[in-house]
Amino acid sequence: MWRCLTLYLVVSASAASDYYQRRAVLIEKSQNRSIGADLVLNADERKVNRLLMQLKHREFDAGFKDPEKFLPLRHFFLARDNITRSGVFKLIRQMPKGASLHSHDLGLVSDAYVFHNLTFRKNLWAKPDPEGRYTFRFSRTVPDDDGWEEVDALRRSDPSFDARLRAQLTLVVPDPFTAYSDIDVIWRVFEGVFRSVGSLLAFRPAFEDYFYRALEELHEDNVKYLEFRGLLPEVYDLDGRVYTPEEVLGLYDATATRFKRAHPDFVGVRFIYAPSRRVNASVVADYVALYERLHAGKYSKFLAGFDLVGQEDLGRTLLDFVPQLLTLGNRTKFFFHAGETDWSYEPSDLNLYDAVLLNATRIGHGYAILKHPELLRIVKERAIAIEVAPISNQVLKLVDDVRNHPANFLVANGYPVVIACDDPGLWGARGLSFDFYVAFMGLSGREGDLRLLKRLAINSIEYSSLDERRKRYAMKRWRQEWDQFVAGVIRSSETE
Repeated sequence: MWRCLTLYLVVSASAASDYYQRRAVLIEKSQNRSIGADLVLNADERKVNRLLMQLKHREFDAGFKDPEKFLPLRHFFLARDNITRSGVFKLIRQMPKGASLHSHDLGLVSDAYVFHNLTFRKNLWAKPDPEGRYTFRFSRTVPDDDGWEEVDALRRSDPSFDARLRAQLTLVVPDPFTAYSDIDVIWRVFEGVFRSVGSLLAFRPAFEDYFYRALEELHEDNVKYLEFRGLLPEVYDLDGRVYTPEEVLGLYDATATRFKRAHPDFVGVRFIYAPSRRVNASVVADYVALYERLHAGKYSKFLAGFDLVGQEDLGRTLLDFVPQLLTLGNRTKFFFHAGETDWSYEPSDLNLYDAVLLNATRIGHGYAILKHPELLRIVKERAIAIEVAPISNQVLKLVDDVRNHPANFLVANGYPVVIACDDPGLWGARGLSFDFYVAFMGLSGREGDLRLLKRLAINSIEYSSLDERRKRYAMKRWRQEWDQFVAGVIRSSETE
């Protein structure tokens, strides 16, 4: 009997040991598929990784015990201030993040700058629409049409004016769940904010100062290259001159050049022409004709490619404009917004198929792509990068808890992903660090480590529109900054 019991225990222990080993191997195989698993950290990077993971595990443990303390679970408006105090966030802020590849001209800059530096300028007039939202105009005298009031006078006569004005320049509210009941509601407000900000930026000095500040905020966040989408609006000055789209592109280029002279470590800027998708085919034909003029013009090197933007569920589909888009052929790169929807096999969801068939270089958001396994195969095979903007997706009501974001699958399976900030100024963010934090904590699980962050930064350069020579230059600069970052973290840890 004792011999049988002993044999049973030996066999059971052996079986359990084998089980645990097979379990560990299976987990390791899964982890080796994720973004960053291909990287090998050197000795100094491993020291930084240990510090980073101590901070991450501390936040994970606190959140697992009390989910309200896990910041990516909470709405960004309610979590933002606590994120700024996170040790993980502070380390990510120091990290060179490479490039910002998906953001929009009217959402690049913090709302505080827009309010304090643009709305207090001389010669500014405002006119409310029926809902009380202001449109702005700079003019030495009252504009010709009715309804305009000088902003200085409104401030003197109405003590509540500034609070209402400030609220119109951002989506941030104390209770986002009550204020924005569904995606259509928040998109209406979103587009209203764009109209207000856009009217402020149509004045040339404001336009140039705003864009310069956008580059400053990225630089302060350790981002050294920008590709952004924009409309090329009608910019004017106080003498009545209205600038053509070519001239507006030139203003961007000149401002970027001026910034680079003051900040030699900044790699540069490129522009993606991205007008509205809520138009008819003849208007898109006009967009294409303008793009071809720009592409053949003086600032062609500043021009990265073409996109169509706006709420996909309510806008026209890419399929509606295939004849016009095909005329561009291989003469440009496409960076289409596609799959920014919760619906499945609705026309907005099927934009993903047309983005792939039209040979998009990158896909903006691509939120719905998990529902389309053949497209998943193609984007991985062709290295079509998915621009993932986790905070934007949460704020615009595609997902509440980013732990359930589709990009969890993309990260875990090593898909070509770049992290994007979309319109950080409209939701109280700045630069890329907030989205990197939410991605690192909410999209990668407990064991996603420094390799993930490093690979995401590298991806931002590899999947940019830069030519190979400029990519090599950008990567060389980034690697130098990365080594300095690693050394700096180690020095700080040794003096604490």
